[in-house]
Order: sequence, then C-alpha cells, then structure tokens
Amino acid sequence: MEPDRLRALGWDDTFAAAFAPHAERQWQPARVALEHQHIYRLYTATGECLARVRGRLRHRAEAREAFPAVGDWVAMTQPQGDGDAVIEATLPRRSKFSRKAAGELTEEQIVAANIDIVFLVSGLDHDFNPRRIERYLVTAWDGGARPVILLNKADLVADDQARFVDEVEAIAAGTPVHLVSTRTRQGLEIFDQYLDVGVTTAFLGSSGVGKSTLINALIGEDRQRTKEVREKDQRGRHTTTHRELLMLPSGGLLIDTPGMREMQLWEGNVEETFGDIEALAEGCQFRDCRHDREPKCAVRAAVEAGTLPAGRLESFQKLQQELAYQATRQDQQAQIAQKRKWKVINKSVRQMYKSRNSTE
Repeated sequence: MEPDRLRALGWDDTFAAAFAPHAERQWQPARVALEHQHIYRLYTATGECLARVRGRLRHRAEAREAFPAVGDWVAMTQPQGDGDAVIEATLPRRSKFSRKAAGELTEEQIVAANIDIVFLVSGLDHDFNPRRIERYLVTAWDGGARPVILLNKADLVADDQARFVDEVEAIAAGTPVHLVSTRTRQGLEIFDQYLDVGVTTAFLGSSGVGKSTLINALIGEDRQRTKEVREKDQRGRHTTTHRELLMLPSGGLLIDTPGMREMQLWEGNVEETFGDIEALAEGCQFRDCRHDREPKCAVRAAVEAGTLPAGRLESFQKLQQELAYQATRQDQQAQIAQKRKWKVINKSVRQMYKSRNSTE
C-alpha cells in the first residue's frame, strides 16, 4: 500500500478506521473516480483500475443511493487475470450532495460523496438567479460540505460587480462569495486558499454557468469540453455529461458534475440558509407561525417595512413546502416497501406450513 498516494486521494484516520474490518480480509481501499452504466473507474494506492459491484452487494442495494457514487471510498479485490476488479463494500460517507432523482419516482440520487468544500457556481449573465443559489445552499449545508459561492463571468458586469456581490451576500448567511472570470482571470487566485493536498471539492451549478471552463483553468489544460455562449442571450451551453473525480496539479481533488436543469430537494432544513428569517421568527406571536396570515407575524412585518425582501420570504416558504412534501412521499414509499417486505415473509411462511402439512 502507498500511504502518500492514498492521503493525496483524501484518505485519513476516519476512513482507515472504517476500513479496518475489510483490511482483515485482505481487501484494498480505492476511491470512485467515474461511474458509467455500473462500470466504475477507481483510483487505487498504486494507480487506476476498472471495477464492477459484487453480485451480493448489488442484490442488497435496494435503492439507488446504496450503490457507490463518485467520491465514495470502497473496499475492492484485485482482478483475476485481465478481468475487472470487484467492489465488495462501500465505506460510510462523510458528506454527500444529493437531490431527488429526476422524474416521477421518489428516489434519492447521490450527485457526489465525501466532499470537503462545494463551490456553488452562478453565472452573472441572463441565468443569474438568487433563488437558485438559496436552493443550492440548503442542499450543501444539509450534505455536510462547506459551501463557497462563485459568481462566474464577472467580466460581463464589469461596471456593476459590487451590486451582485451585495445581493448575494445578503442571502449567503456568511458563506464566502467570490467574483471570478476565466476570460480576464479575475479572482482565480482565490482557489489557492481552498485547494490543498487531499482536500476534495465539487463544482455545482445549473447548465451553462461555466463550471467546465473554470475546471480547465485549474487543471491547466482543456480537459473538460466547453462551448461558446449563445449569441441571443449570452448563456452558456451544457457540455459535461457525467460526474468525475479529477486530481489537480495543486494536489487537491475536484468533482465535476453535469449542469442540472432540474434541482429538486431531497431532504434538509432551511435554518442555515435562512438564518435571517429564523431570527425574525423569534418575534412572532406563535411559535409555529408559517408567516402567512397569522396575526402579529414579525417576518411579514419585516417585509412590509422593507427590511426583508418579499422574494426572500417566498423562497423560504416554497423550499419548506417542497421539503415537507418530499418527507411525506418518502414516508409513504417506506410504508409501501415495509408492506411488500411483510407480504413476501407471510407468503414464505404460508408456503412452508403448506409444504409441511402435505408431508404429514
């Protein structure tokens, strides 16, 4: 085993302790760099290899989130001959960024795992949306990573940058906010304070905000495919199609993710992101005030006085309603799964007694 190589991949004492039972079986640690149709590329102590999930692990993984995700640490066995390695187990995640899977299914999709710092990228073009930033902040805080907000394409608003920074800082709840531009190289030096050996970062944002261009600037080569912005609205076009863990020349690690046209929350709370509203709510007459039509609502009073933007309160209420709805759907799905489980058990018991009675 190459301890320096593993540390460069983000290995530490916490992961080592979780891996100890697997080490006794002569399994080896590895980190998921890329996943494509259940074939994984792993970073190992000595290099890279392709791997597949062991059949029994796949059988036990009843939900999508139980499968390894990019950034996960896994226990693997070496390939036999020219075959692929085998993933035997996944170590507990320190943090994760997840969302509700797109579509009608109530299912969690793990976007990336074991992230230390998450860069939330917003483009300062026609795609700029403070409400979307709030949504990403809720998910980032709940996932356990430290969020940092990047306002990209700062060159497009060269004469009005301070206004955008002030607007975002007002909703950022103390989260660092940085202006960056790959065209002019503005602000790119800020990455030096975040990227370090063994530190895992992730870039998250909607399609076309310029994540791939920023990553190319950090890597020092055009590894991530990019496209020019559309002339009619100056918006970038989505080019990244998969999640991938990259090793940077600085020694840090970076997870690139596809732009998300649909960002539905899976779980979390809004306290970190909306600390200003939570503080105002202390002055409401009712402890369970929804800040809607209740009398003596301190939050609505702040909106009427102009000290709290109405859009801020609307976003708070919308996200709360969405999280409550998801919690209800997840509870319903859990109840359905439990009923199915007991139905299978009861059927097996009946068959057992039927078989026993037929032999007597």
